[in-house]
This record gives sequence, C-alpha cells and structure tokens, in this order.
Amino acid sequence: MLSFDLDLNEFLSDFNKLIVLGVGNELKSDDGVGPFIIKKLIDDNIENEHLILINAETVPENFTGKIRKEQPSHVIIVDACLMGAQPGNIKIVDKDDFANIGISTHSMSLSYFVKYLERDNDFKVIFVGIEPETMDWGEKPTEQVEKTAYYFIDLLKEIVL
Repeated sequence: MLSFDLDLNEFLSDFNKLIVLGVGNELKSDDGVGPFIIKKLIDDNIENEHLILINAETVPENFTGKIRKEQPSHVIIVDACLMGAQPGNIKIVDKDDFANIGISTHSMSLSYFVKYLERDNDFKVIFVGIEPETMDWGEKPTEQVEKTAYYFIDLLKEIVL
C-alpha cells in the first residue's frame, strides 16, 4: 500500500480545503464502505474549515451545490470499486478509467458526476476505490474491507491534521 500512501500524499500536498465524499449503499455490506468511512471520521470530530465530510450515500448528485458552495481545492470520492483485485485492495482510480471498472451502482454515474463538478470549477478530484468482498445485504463492511477503511482513515488524518 506504499504506492497508495505516496499517491495520496502527493495529491494532497497543496490542499487548502478538502472535501471527502463517501458514496455507497450502507445496507449492502462492502458497498457501504464510503459512508462507513465518513461516519467514522465524523465520530472522530475532525471536521473543520479545511476538511468537509459528506456522506452522499447513493445520491452524490444531491451534493453538487454544497461542493460548489464550499469551493474546495481538492475532492476525494470514496466508494467500493470492482477492480478485479483482492478484497480490501485500495487504489486511486483515474477519472478517465471510470468506464473500464465496475463502480457500485448509483443513480448517476460517477464519471458524469465528476465531469459535472469540474465544469466551471478549479479543484482537483480523485476517486479512491476499495475492492469489495461482497455487495450482498449486510449492515457493515466485511472484515478485510473494514480494515482497509481504517487504514484510509488513519492515513487521511495523518496527512491533513
């Protein structure tokens, strides 16, 4: 995961205001990893004027106004992502590769969502994908995906706090 650490550090090296947007269905095990991460970060009470946390669940498009209003320098979208890797694998997925991977289903495609956000805005956007083990009904992520979620949480806190 060293490469992920370095890539995330590089992406955030010049951030002024960061929005972390958790996307996913919390009732479908690992698909809920994005909202799981946001809830844990909120529980840690780390939100401030430089770090905005948004639990977008399955409707990230409902938050475009809030994102634009906040005028972030950087946006991280976190979601389960079928990449053909081991469960719990975490990767920064290039927005141009969205069409080639299986991002969990939401009412608006995330590639269209990102294009819409970037229109008339000057902030950096990355997508952090976590390989799910299962997307079956369940109220929390599987053990490996939850372990990766905490790894991401700790790394993010180390970089931005």
